Amino acid sequence: MIGYNDAAHVTDAVRSALDQGPAVHEVIAVDDCSTDGSGGILRRLAADDPHLRVIRRTANSGGCGTPRNDGIDACTSPYVMFLDSDDVLPPGAVTALLNAAVAHGADIASGLCVRRELPPDHDGRSPCRETLWLPELHDRPAVVARPERRPALVRDALCVGKLYRAAFLREHAIRFPDGRFPYEDVVFSAHVLAAAPRIALIPDAVYVWHVRRAAAQLSISLDRSGADNWRARTAAHRQAVEILLAAGEKRLARAARAHSLEHPLRMYARELELRGPAYRRAWWALTRAYLETFDAADFDPAAAPGRVIAHVVLASDAPRDLPRLRELASRPARLLPPYARAADGTPVWSPDLPQVSLDHLLVRPMRVLPVAVDAELRPRARATRLRLRLHELYGRVADAGPESVDVEFVDRQCGRAGLRRTASFVRDPDDEDSWSAEALVDLPALGAGVWDLRLRLRFHDGTQRETTAHATAGPGLLRRSVLPSRRHGILLVQPYATHSGSLALRLAPGLRGMAQVARRRAARLVH
Repeated sequence: MIGYNDAAHVTDAVRSALDQGPAVHEVIAVDDCSTDGSGGILRRLAADDPHLRVIRRTANSGGCGTPRNDGIDACTSPYVMFLDSDDVLPPGAVTALLNAAVAHGADIASGLCVRRELPPDHDGRSPCRETLWLPELHDRPAVVARPERRPALVRDALCVGKLYRAAFLREHAIRFPDGRFPYEDVVFSAHVLAAAPRIALIPDAVYVWHVRRAAAQLSISLDRSGADNWRARTAAHRQAVEILLAAGEKRLARAARAHSLEHPLRMYARELELRGPAYRRAWWALTRAYLETFDAADFDPAAAPGRVIAHVVLASDAPRDLPRLRELASRPARLLPPYARAADGTPVWSPDLPQVSLDHLLVRPMRVLPVAVDAELRPRARATRLRLRLHELYGRVADAGPESVDVEFVDRQCGRAGLRRTASFVRDPDDEDSWSAEALVDLPALGAGVWDLRLRLRFHDGTQRETTAHATAGPGLLRRSVLPSRRHGILLVQPYATHSGSLALRLAPGLRGMAQVARRRAARLVH
């Protein structure tokens, strides 16, 4: 376990490892020269449990790789795994991984990582939003004799959630990059896959990754405010591809490039509009330089949204079309109008970028098309109406025949649905290329919290498409308002657009709710 200035969480991390039972020979805690008392906490824990060994570095390394290497060097057990000081291991995690590794003679055993979003005021008892990291890789027990037989493994570049045979790491001299090297996991994981390990996959949850977006010091992966973060990420991905190519793993290298379009490229593209002009120019130039290292065939395996975003960046020497790129980068993807065609009728990104073809939209199934829905919500004391407008998409929407839409507001913190409605689509009388629907929303019934709008579009041909809605901006929209409420007295309402442009809703009922909003706003301003 590695840690630096994390006194608030290090005890929970250490205890989650010590509580794994007899499968754990020892817990090695590497303190990267903390100055907040973490070292003292670890020493006291070690005094109470002989299974805990503390290594304190005399100088801070500046990153995560060096202290992990220290732990590998100090390890005397046949297997080793990694834990960050602000995360925890669920009960039974090590036993499940160890049993799989031994039973199958595996160099690596890998399980499910649970990504837990912790809100600012989390009390440790209320539910949190949890998602599984790449669950499709661990949907059932499996043994992969060589990684090249399952190229999707390159998508999981986390070093945590895995048990490694220590001798395997040493035989192949596999180590983390030393010093300050953001995204060291990406390079380490490439070295691991390049060594062609035998891998056992299990469907058990073996790691809980805590995401603390309100932390005073954001983690490297969350702190994306500067272009240096993207520079470091693309550099790590390029190095990973070079490692795989040097080992003759061309199939894995191609899969790694495709994944960089599907995940990080889309994630950063969603945030471009939030950044200043200097960041946008730097990001665009870095991305073009990165994408120019790709072969033409490297784009083909990537999902369409990331592939199209990449081609737009390559086709233009300056940032452009940021709102459309943001929506296309969202999950699920949405392609906003206008919908241009080339001279031969082929769908294209825009008239001045005919080389960016969208011909896949003519053949892909309706259930995965990036259909665009605009949403407009005007809070009212009695009957709040949610108005939706579905856009045509090169004739595909009309062919499927819009029928109805299931509307759902989902609590962002715990994932529960607070309200469900169904509305019918009708052809928009003012625009023959769109369909409209309207649903009543009982805002007081939703209660406090942040609510994300989810839609399920139904078509006459029997197909369905799950998506989100683009938040329409305009006079009187996306602004905070206070409504009288029989249930709460007053209700503070704010429709807003998320980073990806989707409509979401913040609600704070009563005077107490308004006071909490004021305190959080003040805290954000101070931060």
